[in-house]
Amino acid sequence: MAHPSHGTLADLLPPSWKATITTWLAEDTPSFDYGGFVVGSSPRTAHLLAKSPGIIAGRPFFDEIFAQCGCTVEWHAEEGSRIDLEGSGGKQKVATVKGPTRGILLAERVGLNMLARCSGIATRSKEMVELVRAAGYTGILAGTRKTTPGFRLVEKYGMLAGGADAHRMDLSAMTMLKDNHVWARGSITDAVRAARSVGGFAVKIEVEVQSEAEADEAIAAGADVVMLDNFTGDGVKVAAQSLKQRWEGKARFLLEVSGGLTRDNVESYVCNDVDIISTSSIHQGVPHIDFSLKIEH
Repeated sequence: MAHPSHGTLADLLPPSWKATITTWLAEDTPSFDYGGFVVGSSPRTAHLLAKSPGIIAGRPFFDEIFAQCGCTVEWHAEEGSRIDLEGSGGKQKVATVKGPTRGILLAERVGLNMLARCSGIATRSKEMVELVRAAGYTGILAGTRKTTPGFRLVEKYGMLAGGADAHRMDLSAMTMLKDNHVWARGSITDAVRAARSVGGFAVKIEVEVQSEAEADEAIAAGADVVMLDNFTGDGVKVAAQSLKQRWEGKARFLLEVSGGLTRDNVESYVCNDVDIISTSSIHQGVPHIDFSLKIEH
């Protein structure tokens, strides 16, 4: 018997995600819908137009935004596909929306805002993955937890749609012991021991370190992941090789590099002794993909 195919990215979403969208709509229309009174609820058709190149991401959220306003969406482009405006006059129709006029306009701005941001993150993630692959990197390119409060689910989804790793979703997903944790606890060893005592075997422990000596202490204490934070590109290559050689056959761990990595400098950090390159530049301050929604007239 053949195994069923895996689900789509939409199948990752938790039960609470639709309630989150309800709060977005409530924020945008907290009382009377004066514009809705002007247009009424007669059925209309609108077209979603992409006006800048990039990767489309966020379809489940867009669908639900419009569904909660009584509308349906028919897509003409797959999730994660590339918008190609060449020969299209600068616009590509990517979806058709049908529903009451008022509902279309209630959902319009919330849907476009979400789609523009999610697609922008997917686009930058895709670019960054392609950049490090072209430089010979075979490891993981990941985002960070430097996300927008209340919008993390969409931002992490966008990273995945662009082919990047989402890293940990929240403080419960993995224990990351940063410099403040270590300073507050007193030592890396004590911090790792305390984390293991409550996280047990199921929760990985990552430790942020500033030197090879700190990395050695973290590995000896049983850290699953060691983050070389704010190293130079050359410093990363030397430290990563040294640590992997020194601990070969003695301990199993992953090495992560983070701290100020962007498209402009990431190639200098590429080293396959490093298992994970993480960066907030794929989701913080990235350009949006431009979309508009036009009702037929």
